[in-house]
Amino acid sequence: MALESLLSPSKRKLLIEVAWEVCNQVGGIYTVIRSKVPSMVEKWDTDYILLGPYFPQRAAVEFEPITHDDGTEIGRVVMNMRSRGLDVQYGHWLITGKPRVVLFGIASLGPAIEQVKYQLWERHQISTLGVEDLVNQVVGFGELVRIFLTELAAESAKHVDIVVHFHEWMASSGLPDLRKDNVKVATVFTTHATMLGRYLAQNESGFYGKLPFFDWKREAKHYNIEAQATIERLSAQQSHVFTTVSDVTARECEVFLGRVPDLILPNGLNIVRFTAVHEFQNLHVKFKERIHEFVMGHFFQSYSFDLEKTLYFFTSGRFEFSNKGYDITLEALARLNWKMREANMDMTVVMFMITKQPFRSINPDVLHSRALLDEIQETCKAIENQLGDKLFLNAAAGEDINLPDLNQFVDEYWRLRLRRTIQSFKTKQLPPFVTHDLVEEDDMVRFIRQVQLVNNAHDRVKVVYHPDFISSTNPLFGLDYGQFVRGCHLGVFPSYYEPWGYTPLECVVRGIPTVTSDLSGFGDFIMQIMRDYENRGIYVVNRKTQSFNEAAEQLANILFRFVRLSQRDRITQRNRVENIAEVFDWTNLRSYYDTAHDLALKRRKP
Repeated sequence: MALESLLSPSKRKLLIEVAWEVCNQVGGIYTVIRSKVPSMVEKWDTDYILLGPYFPQRAAVEFEPITHDDGTEIGRVVMNMRSRGLDVQYGHWLITGKPRVVLFGIASLGPAIEQVKYQLWERHQISTLGVEDLVNQVVGFGELVRIFLTELAAESAKHVDIVVHFHEWMASSGLPDLRKDNVKVATVFTTHATMLGRYLAQNESGFYGKLPFFDWKREAKHYNIEAQATIERLSAQQSHVFTTVSDVTARECEVFLGRVPDLILPNGLNIVRFTAVHEFQNLHVKFKERIHEFVMGHFFQSYSFDLEKTLYFFTSGRFEFSNKGYDITLEALARLNWKMREANMDMTVVMFMITKQPFRSINPDVLHSRALLDEIQETCKAIENQLGDKLFLNAAAGEDINLPDLNQFVDEYWRLRLRRTIQSFKTKQLPPFVTHDLVEEDDMVRFIRQVQLVNNAHDRVKVVYHPDFISSTNPLFGLDYGQFVRGCHLGVFPSYYEPWGYTPLECVVRGIPTVTSDLSGFGDFIMQIMRDYENRGIYVVNRKTQSFNEAAEQLANILFRFVRLSQRDRITQRNRVENIAEVFDWTNLRSYYDTAHDLALKRRKP
């Protein structure tokens, strides 16, 4: 029997997505939800609603309240909850598609949160004694979502088929009660990364080989995440449809959550292609010039190299030193440095390590050198203007066709100022490999020293560790993250633990070749859908079956091959990688979500 015939054609369908990161930017799921919205609104129109927590400061920029009675079932439930003293905000998320959102003020539950926590233990054996405050907030949010959905279903389920899609354990603590109380909603639960997987991969060597033998409950107790792991496990088991983002993560789910995912929902982006094919290449050149300015300020005070023969590599993400592959990246860079020196290459690679770590301030010496470079630039422009005017006048009025002594056209003031600024700029010290004063030395700094990538003049590979995310207000670059990515030549992300991996995908959609690994969801997906991925500018490091040493050597060889490409070949590769971006457009990947929602409705039918 066709699936369509099992679903009531007379009923309207309503899709509700629940996530901690609705109007609340915290991490990667914010990108998933926000980028997917235009595609979901295109299909569902006004029958698409999002639920999230209400944090006034974070929501202020993105949330616009609905101040009138809009006559909808959502509006009526909101009014009912408000009449009981609960803080429920109703309005629009000010992003492309402008969907309706309902945000819940967790504090409005007051002392009732203790009763909610008692019920979680009584009904589901979820212990929340002595948990961190974030778990208390999550439990409060889950309860408000449960109340909302229970009231909505009571009012509307007779004439509306309601699908509720929960993202991660932080959104789903109310899901087990919805199922136990037989609330008439079809539920989908997606884990984007298992709690235990993230902890164990970082702390257990040979994690994937040991995977089948872990006891989830014992490990959850060991890492003091029993409440989080239990909510996640029950949500996976109690949902009508359980999904995850990659086959890599699906293997963890079976062990830690006790259920094999029904479907894989790969992540995408809202792709905007340029009408003119060459436009993204022009942007690469434009933003590369801005990175040149940083490099001149940072390195040229000590020594210089040819910027026309310089390549910019970068990696970025949260600070999980082994999970994100920062360790293997630095090891491969040290080997690349040796290979380039052995080959007597005149190319230079500058590697940017972009992550987030506690710091006191930007290194004053780094800021000072950048300020002096700006001073040199301003002085040169003033000399250029003065020189140009006087040279023009001399050429027009004079009879000598030979170029005159240009020094005579520059005032002594500007010559002295330029000389003094250059003297202040130059130093005998090596360029620092970390741009900020860290609160304490971390694994990145220790490993950089260990492999001796300390920016010696003779090194072909230079390292810039920037322990803060890139933004347009950053005084060192003056670029936002997307512009910085466009200015680079290669993104390097050989992750050991990466359920999906937005960073290499963000490179692809900007026409920047990228390195990923077969242990990342993105890399695994690429290997499934295309054969000639390396020819298209996507390199996949084998971390499933190779040792650390073998994978580091493979990565070093990938980087060495890339460095030896001609400029023409690099331009061709950027064109090829940008051409496959549409594969990851949500308009193409939404069908995976459509299947999950239809399956949940089918399973919900009595």
